Amino acid sequence: MGKPGRNEWDPLEEVIVGRVEGATVPCWHAILQATMPTEHHAFFYTHGGRAFPQDLLMAANAELNQFVQLLEAEGVKVRRPDPVDCSRQFATPDWSSPAGLYTAMPRDCLLVIGDEIIEAPMAWRCRYFETFAYRSLLKNYFQQGARWSAAPRPQLPDALYQPVEEQEGEEAFPFRSMLSEYEPTFDAADYIRCGKDIFVQRSQVTNSFGIAWLRRHLGERYRIHELQFNDPHPMHLDATFVPLAPGKLLVNPERIRGIKLPEMLASWEVRYAAQPVPRAAPPLYMSSHWLSMNILMLDEERVVVEAQEEPLIAQLTSWGFKPLRCPFRHFQALGGSFHCATLDVRRRGGLQSYF
Repeated sequence: MGKPGRNEWDPLEEVIVGRVEGATVPCWHAILQATMPTEHHAFFYTHGGRAFPQDLLMAANAELNQFVQLLEAEGVKVRRPDPVDCSRQFATPDWSSPAGLYTAMPRDCLLVIGDEIIEAPMAWRCRYFETFAYRSLLKNYFQQGARWSAAPRPQLPDALYQPVEEQEGEEAFPFRSMLSEYEPTFDAADYIRCGKDIFVQRSQVTNSFGIAWLRRHLGERYRIHELQFNDPHPMHLDATFVPLAPGKLLVNPERIRGIKLPEMLASWEVRYAAQPVPRAAPPLYMSSHWLSMNILMLDEERVVVEAQEEPLIAQLTSWGFKPLRCPFRHFQALGGSFHCATLDVRRRGGLQSYF
């Protein structure tokens, strides 16, 4: 496997980039109500289990290919998951799902900590077998010396999901989770790595049991710090809390409102992310406009940013970074951007503490 990834900014050497072919609209389930934009609920009601619009997928795939070309031109080795048929129905002894979702977001289902790759116990039933598309890669990395493990495969029974009332008003702290503590669940994208320190948020896909499992699994070599933000629908940390380089942190100005960051970050320069550029199309079916913050650091200076996010590009440039523009708006309609679409398997650097 070579030199492992231990933070978000060491020089990137090898990365897995997802696929959009066959991406399927998630079937309606109570957990979608807790996470998906209200204005698109009807889309999931009527299209769940069907492929996303083909014109959207074709445009997203073209953007993804351009992103791969950019990475390779910058000297990064790119690996891809196996193509899979996400439209197939599957079941466990307790429930069935009419279809899967996609293999577009490796950041959600796999967590790289040092030389270990961990399969995440995700809370969405339609994502139950998502890591299977990466098994060829995982076996190859294992043969190269990586440690390959998996959190306990969840049962995802009805008892895991508890109804919550919609939160009203601007303040949503602390949020009300629809996940019980029946079993450990987490999405890997709720974790952000800063060397020996790992930040996590409890969310609508990550419960306290899941955080406790990973803390015990990793042992004393790493310190896991739980964060909370002013977000009624938390799902994935990488559009809220984005370390860019040692001592530089980009945060979501809406979700940080009324929140005090840990004292360990007192010496870091913290800046509010620039407002995203308004968009009319394509729709953001599965996320907020703050996907603008879902950027990918290639090292402590180079950063991949959506091509139309001019305010953010200007902000990063003035902060000493070198933005690399890449169109990605059609891909973003599927619920992620550059950080979500990648899994940085190898970064050049060693384990250290930044606090």
